[in-house]
Amino acid sequence: MTEARETTHFGEQTVALDDKQGMVNQVFHGVADRYDLMNDLMSMGIHRIWKDAMVADLAPPKSGSRPYRVLDMAGGTGDIAERIINASVGYAEVVVSDINSDMLRVGAERAKGWRFPAQASFVEANAEELPFADNSFDAYTIAFGIRNVPRIQQALNEAHRVLKRGGRILVLEFSQVDVPGLDAIYKAFSDTLIPPMGKLVTGDAQPYQYLVESIRKFPNPTLFQSMLSQAGFKRAKFTPFSGNIATLFSGWKL
Repeated sequence: MTEARETTHFGEQTVALDDKQGMVNQVFHGVADRYDLMNDLMSMGIHRIWKDAMVADLAPPKSGSRPYRVLDMAGGTGDIAERIINASVGYAEVVVSDINSDMLRVGAERAKGWRFPAQASFVEANAEELPFADNSFDAYTIAFGIRNVPRIQQALNEAHRVLKRGGRILVLEFSQVDVPGLDAIYKAFSDTLIPPMGKLVTGDAQPYQYLVESIRKFPNPTLFQSMLSQAGFKRAKFTPFSGNIATLFSGWKL
């Protein structure tokens, strides 16, 4: 008798849980070189403001008696890492980790032109099984990547494990718009413009159809806040941005 396989969603599709990571990887292998350009077009540049707000909330120190280490998960192209390092005036040490080698390739190449290139390192890793020791980092950041993880709770558990006591997690993710009128406009924009725009810029509409669908499947802010708490994070909270198009979550390992 065949054992039933655990399933999850891949956009609107139901797929075997063990298959999802490979499917997500394939999506991002194809768009890595133009990933940030598409983010600019899809959000009209507003994603940069959200990311700036995330790093401002983190407020990395500019000096100290010991290194300030950050794990930026799903950070392939390095835009969050560069912001953190610059905000710390070169004090923070950021490990940029991603499961996708093409995204890391783009980030590592770009890092050569950063103001403080030596402060970043790039490590290929799975968010569900991090190759880092317990209590290794002062902060864990992930921007627009957690919804692509097949086992989100497991990834949050791993984030808690690798953080030092007193460390902080910051998660920036797309959410469900909750402003009457804006929700309909946003849905129409997502359904009719984003996939064709993706095809025009990257040559492939499918990754952006997946993007639209994956946002709608992501847990609502209250549920995701409870998942942070379940992972052991204290003082978990969330802040909506731009009518809840995106949401910033945070918590502490105390």
